[in-house]
Amino acid sequence: MKDRSFFIMMLTIATVAAAVPAGAAEVAAPFDPGLARLSEILGSLHYLRGLCGTNEGNKWRGEMQALLDAEAPNGERRSRFIAHFNKGYKSYQQTYHTCTPAADVVIRRYLEEGSKIAREVTARYSN
Repeated sequence: MKDRSFFIMMLTIATVAAAVPAGAAEVAAPFDPGLARLSEILGSLHYLRGLCGTNEGNKWRGEMQALLDAEAPNGERRSRFIAHFNKGYKSYQQTYHTCTPAADVVIRRYLEEGSKIAREVTARYSN
């Protein structure tokens, strides 16, 4: 259920992001720190959920792609968000080689934090 809520929030963020004028693509939006953190969480989830055998395939990478398509289709902002995604992925790849109870806790916390970020960005910046 949390996965579904997270996905719905991501779609809502994409709607908010689409409202940013095209010419503002290289200007940092006020919600960029939240989206950067969300990108890192998505990278972490992409690695950890795969490690823990959830059989979701590229679900979290797909969520990141949807965020990039809506918010930063090209340019420096896109590169920054991708760097955050990769940071999240690599940080857990270096320390977790098998699924552990601690990894399950991290997954649960990141699902909650990601949902919270999505709700806050949506509430604050949507029309």
